[in-house]
Amino acid sequence: MTTTITKTTPYDDQKPGTSGLRKKVKVFQQPKYLENFVQSIFDSLEDFQGKTLVIGGDGRYFNRKAIQIIIKMAAANGFGELIIGQGGLLSTPAASNIIRKYNAFGGIVLSASHNPGGPEEDFGIKYNVSNGGPAPEKFTDKLYENTKTITGYKKARFGDIDLDLIGEVEKGGVKIRIIDSVADYAELMAKIFDFDLLKQSIHNGFITLRFDAMHAITGPYAKHILEDTLGAAPGSVFNAVPLEDFGGGHPDPNMAHAHELCEIMFGADAPTFGAASDGDGDRNMVMGANIFVTPSDSLAIMAANAKLIPAYAKGISGVARSMPTSQAVDRVADKLSLPCYETPTGWKFFGNLLDADKITICGEESFGSGSNHVREKDGLWAVLFWLNLIARKRESVEDIVHEHWQKYGRDIYCRHDYEAVDSEIANGIVAHLRSQLSSLPGKSWGDYEVKFADEFSYTDPVDGSVSSNQGIRIGFVNGSRIVFRLSGTGTVGATLRIYLERYERDVSKHDQDAQVALAELIEIAEQLCEVKKRTGRTEPDVIT
Repeated sequence: MTTTITKTTPYDDQKPGTSGLRKKVKVFQQPKYLENFVQSIFDSLEDFQGKTLVIGGDGRYFNRKAIQIIIKMAAANGFGELIIGQGGLLSTPAASNIIRKYNAFGGIVLSASHNPGGPEEDFGIKYNVSNGGPAPEKFTDKLYENTKTITGYKKARFGDIDLDLIGEVEKGGVKIRIIDSVADYAELMAKIFDFDLLKQSIHNGFITLRFDAMHAITGPYAKHILEDTLGAAPGSVFNAVPLEDFGGGHPDPNMAHAHELCEIMFGADAPTFGAASDGDGDRNMVMGANIFVTPSDSLAIMAANAKLIPAYAKGISGVARSMPTSQAVDRVADKLSLPCYETPTGWKFFGNLLDADKITICGEESFGSGSNHVREKDGLWAVLFWLNLIARKRESVEDIVHEHWQKYGRDIYCRHDYEAVDSEIANGIVAHLRSQLSSLPGKSWGDYEVKFADEFSYTDPVDGSVSSNQGIRIGFVNGSRIVFRLSGTGTVGATLRIYLERYERDVSKHDQDAQVALAELIEIAEQLCEVKKRTGRTEPDVIT
């Protein structure tokens, strides 16, 4: 193999966020920018010579070109085998599964998740470790340091690989396998869920469904499993062809962006079940006829009913949620005497808990949930979980949700996002909040008396690592909460996220609109953070 070493100089903006490096496509297209970051990944690894690397992405603009570069760099750096999804396509959970199934050393996943795609939009890259999960902070910190000192990168000299032809080729002693992107994942789902029951329920019309793939990566997976395998009517999966720009849409499965699905589910003759997934297939939105299920409630309901699913019939070892996620799953854990862990935002924080079998099911309020079957959140897994639950309980989505609230109470919850806030203003808001923390306990606004106010810090119960400055929490005596956090998933400015939660035990008040029920907390949040005053905005960009 002929290898070249190209001299380079560092870029100063390659610090990974909560899930890898995300920038505008044009940033990644700068000379040597992608190469610098990829080489820095390889420079951060040890003992990988001759090992297997998985490569794939969500199909967004620049995906194919980036993969060709990564193939040549992985070969030059000494990997012995590369496993790549056909067309360069792998959903994030499918990539995690392949890393685990084939005992790969790790994987490079190309995605900016739920961010828009296209020449003027976003691209992303992250490294997943041998358990199939995102690299921990210890690795990403090392990676960042390497990006600041890089002087050169290695690349093999051979032609581009045909990413569309399934099969195996050898280039300079490196085995390159192009595999069916869907088959291994579909096989795994069939082991977790009762496909025979689902086929029967769909065949006899008890379950009708619509799935919005948002022109993103989950389309081929959902069509194969829901339509071809389980027998859902043709067209049940729509927007099913992955496009480089996601059809001009924003592949974020929430009520603001999956409006086509929402119109169907709140319209006349709505199907039994509706769902959507995001750019890289790790998020999910769950709906029933005339009802939207919040991700926090979805997590709690799955935990409460896990024994109805074949793979979890013997019970689950514990649950975990990200800190901003509502406390609904905590109430389930308490009643079922299960361990419950509160982690920072970022799926990587669930990895140690899953590997140590401290938890089986976990999730985030940002439309992500998963289990120990992979080490990423998994949108289609959640969809199949709900379908299996509907088929077993023989109840509608609405009945399942209301039954759960009657038993556990309802955590009325929402998130307000202020996007692309000037970074200086956003940091000023956080500093202003920090300055108030010591004086807030005991302060009252009507029925809301502050019980505690802090900045969340997490000590991993498995390896003892500490993650500080993970968001500001304001807890009230009545169980309500306000959480403030700057998101690490955007590419322009900063996104301030405000999470609002009020616990309601009274069944007669369970059907309240969240914005109405949380109106007092919304006003308190503004008084505390002054986001409207400081930015001049009158309302959030997105409410979920």
